[in-house]
Amino acid sequence: MRLPRHSAFAALLAVLVVAGSVVSCTPRPRGNLLGSILPGHPAPELVGLTDWQNSPPLTLAALREQKRVVLIDFWTYTCVNCIRTLPYLKQWHERYASAGLTIIGVHAPEFDFEKDPANVKRAVEADGITWPIAQDNEMKTWDAFNNNAWPAKYLITAEGQIPYTHIGEGAYDQTEQQIRAALTAAGHDVSKIAAGGLPEPTRDPKASMITRELYGGFERNYQTLGAYAAQKEYYAGGGETHDYTDPQGVRSDDVWYLQGKWRTEREAIAHARDTQNLEDYLAFRFTARSVNVVMQPKTPVSSYIVVVEIDGRPLRRDEAGTDVTFDAQGRSIVTVNTPKMYSIMILPALGDHHAKLRSNSADFAMYAVTFGSNTSGA
Repeated sequence: MRLPRHSAFAALLAVLVVAGSVVSCTPRPRGNLLGSILPGHPAPELVGLTDWQNSPPLTLAALREQKRVVLIDFWTYTCVNCIRTLPYLKQWHERYASAGLTIIGVHAPEFDFEKDPANVKRAVEADGITWPIAQDNEMKTWDAFNNNAWPAKYLITAEGQIPYTHIGEGAYDQTEQQIRAALTAAGHDVSKIAAGGLPEPTRDPKASMITRELYGGFERNYQTLGAYAAQKEYYAGGGETHDYTDPQGVRSDDVWYLQGKWRTEREAIAHARDTQNLEDYLAFRFTARSVNVVMQPKTPVSSYIVVVEIDGRPLRRDEAGTDVTFDAQGRSIVTVNTPKMYSIMILPALGDHHAKLRSNSADFAMYAVTFGSNTSGA
């Protein structure tokens, strides 16, 4: 996930260099810029966590008694940056759980539908997560750590101190070395466990600043991080419905445009009518290799179709994201039947493109669009 280019806050968080690794993350407008729980401080206790998966409820005090080293991972299941860290967390859990490491995934929701235990459970199972997961719906543990972004990792020693933190993606080798050092200091033998093995993701060599994350809801559009809606009608007030006319001229990057009737909601921009000919759409210009959209069906048993276009045409098969299929008319489509992040484009090369998302359904709503520059995957 990306941050606005024009924000000083964003500029500092969007690209952090940690031991040579480029880190990206998603901010939340609470907590200090880099958090107050810094290396060398004692860890606060876990508070307000519910709906534990893969484990009974845990406390740091009990884990200290067992001489366990703990890695707290703040995440949310629609965050593409969090999703990219999962292979490394899986490897650390497989390697070190029997050697004294307990990973605790603190699921801190970005959107209201991520508070639903059924949605989180579905995501945990779909992503193959086997370490302890708990929901922090009221953000109490998030606030106790004074955290500020997804993903964020806090390593806690067997004595309850925090020797190492990492905000965002990257620095996987460094993080693993810190885990091994904490386990060794706690008396666990990791000498026979090989480290490394998964390479750091490779960014496209032509990538400099890809398009920032685009939010649909007025809650984000009215915050100081910047406006994402290009048309002035949007800002008439939350909850209002307007007929939009796409200017169709030279598009600006970092914003989205509408055609047709749309309703402004707190967390999303929502299509406000059923249509027959895909005449309404959401459009944006972007620079990236991958594109992902957060969407949800209206009810757990409903679904709708979104037609995805790039540069005025359907996607080619070598451009399609993992959630795209092709219908008999050759259209590239996404079937939205689960509340999640949908992978709509994985392009062969980074470039400057125009995208349109069309749907006849009044259930269609866009919560966020995220972009990537890695040479493979989302």
